[in-house]
Amino acid sequence: MTNIKDVAREAGVSVATVSRTFSGSTPVSEPVRERVIQTARRLGYRPNALARSLRGEGTKTLGLVIPNILNPFFTTVARAVENAAWDEGYSIMLGNTGEDVVKEARYLEDLLQRQIDGLIISPVRSDSGHLRSLVEEVPVILLDRTAQGVEAPVVRADGRRAVGELVEYLASLGHERLAVISGPRATVSGDERLSTFVEVARRKGLSVPPEYVRVGDFQRESGARAMRELLDLDELPSAVFVSNNRMAFGALREIRARGLSIPEDLSFASFDDVGWFDLLDPPVTAIAQPVVQLGTAAAGMLTKLLAGERVESVIFDAELVVRGSCAAPPKRSGRDRSRESA
Repeated sequence: MTNIKDVAREAGVSVATVSRTFSGSTPVSEPVRERVIQTARRLGYRPNALARSLRGEGTKTLGLVIPNILNPFFTTVARAVENAAWDEGYSIMLGNTGEDVVKEARYLEDLLQRQIDGLIISPVRSDSGHLRSLVEEVPVILLDRTAQGVEAPVVRADGRRAVGELVEYLASLGHERLAVISGPRATVSGDERLSTFVEVARRKGLSVPPEYVRVGDFQRESGARAMRELLDLDELPSAVFVSNNRMAFGALREIRARGLSIPEDLSFASFDDVGWFDLLDPPVTAIAQPVVQLGTAAAGMLTKLLAGERVESVIFDAELVVRGSCAAPPKRSGRDRSRESA
């Protein structure tokens, strides 16, 4: 990792001159300033944002990088982050990765070049290598998802208890064949929701065979594809759990396209509770996260880091919200019903 001494040596100036160049504390001649900046760019050096902030030299700008601005969860989180940051005198620069690792890396590079004071990020993958060196350049808060090898505070909702309650609820209704449409296992949220659902189901003696487990990418199209694959099976599941609201939207459209009814033919539940779930007929059973609290906490944690305070990770609980989309399983399979209605 390039440091200020490397820049000073390559530029042929003192460390103090490099420091003055970036801090603007005292004037530096234009030729020297240009030489230092060009050397820093060539070596990939950036002034430490935390050190600048502690000296009162920050830009008062925070970066927020999220996977999908179309996802109501992240839309609400972003608004909460912005409001909380604004109250502390910071503005937000937003990056929307679209669950694309390459795009994420480009956004991070751009935000660092713009000298943000700190960063809140929900990583595309937990194993992305470019995230590991990030905390050495700028204070970081991980939002909703963790990252391997990144030593940074995390703020997220733990959905395991609520997912377990959902499985137990479905079991109490008499369901025996459960299916799940999961997010990517490379994300902590995708892996946690899938592993918890399957583990609790098996502990209750319920069947979750491999063909009932489908993996999407948290996008609407993958939810539709996964549901299509489930509905094409010879024996349909009696209940389906989808692990985020975007995939749930695609899955619901596919169910309707097949002429099936919820919950008469198939019980349905989703992780993430969005505003339109309770407007549907029937309203959708969902696992709700404290979205506004997550965004507010993330911004508050980052501003505390920038003030030199110690910050610990914050884990909220998710909550099961039971509505009308789950009922006792049908006496005959949804597949038989769809054939009769064809």
